[in-house]
Amino acid sequence: MAVPKKKMSRSRTRRRKAQWKVDRPTIARCTVCNSPRAPHRACAECGTYNGREVTSA
Repeated sequence: MAVPKKKMSRSRTRRRKAQWKVDRPTIARCTVCNSPRAPHRACAECGTYNGREVTSA
């Protein structure tokens, strides 16, 4: 089992932990009905993806 040889300083630890941020979720617009949707997902409103119908709404 790996064990650290030296104590990690507070500033070094906090700098590493500062990278764990919560980002706002990305919202894309549907090209057909212009409703908000998640990127790379079929539209929940009209059922289209990449300009063609993939699910029946």
